[in-house]
Amino acid sequence: MNPPKKTNPDEALIGFVSISDRASDGTYEDKGIPALRDWFTRALTSPWKSETRLIPDERELIERTLIELVDQLGCDLVVTTGGTGPARRDVTPEATLAVGTKEMPGFGEQMRQVSLHFVPTAILSRQVAVIRETGEHAALIMNLPGQPNAIRETLEGLKDAEGKPLVAGIFAAVPYCIDLIKGPYIETDEAVCKAWRPKAAIRQK
Repeated sequence: MNPPKKTNPDEALIGFVSISDRASDGTYEDKGIPALRDWFTRALTSPWKSETRLIPDERELIERTLIELVDQLGCDLVVTTGGTGPARRDVTPEATLAVGTKEMPGFGEQMRQVSLHFVPTAILSRQVAVIRETGEHAALIMNLPGQPNAIRETLEGLKDAEGKPLVAGIFAAVPYCIDLIKGPYIETDEAVCKAWRPKAAIRQK
C-alpha cells in the first residue's frame, strides 16, 4: 500500500480508528470517526489529512491496523476511540501497548482526570498512549473514550463561562510531543485548544 503523498513537509497524517463490534458490523452508525474528524477540523490550523478505519474489538486486528497506519502509511499521530472499558471485549489498551515502544502514561492519567469532573465511572476507563518507533519514523498513538462528548472533553479540556481553561485537555501537549519525535509542526486554533511548547520550540512566523 502506497502512503498518501504530503503536500508539504509539515502536513500531518492522522489515523482515526473507531473500534466497535456493533458499529463495524452495521448494527448502528459509528459516531467515533465523525466526532474525531469534526474536532480536528476545528482545532488544527496547520495542514493535515486523515486515514480512517472502522474495526471490531479484535486484539490482533487492532494491532495490525495500528502497525499498518504507522509503518506502512506513515501516520504521525493515530487516535483510537472505543474498547477501553473493563468488559471482556475491550482490548484496545492491550493492543496499543503491544505495538508501542515507549509508554506515555500521562495521557491516560489526564484523560481520567478530565472525565472525573463529569462521571465517577471515569476510573473504569483504561486509555493509554504510546510512541511507536520503526526505523527513522515514529508516531504517537492515543486511546480516547468512545462517546463524542467525552472525545471532545478529553482532547480540549474544560473551560469556564469566559473560555478560561480550568482543566487542561491532552491535546495541548500533543504538538510538542510530535516535535520531539521528529514529526510535522502542528499548530492549533487557540480558541479551541492552545498547543503548549517551550519558547525555544515555538516557530517564528
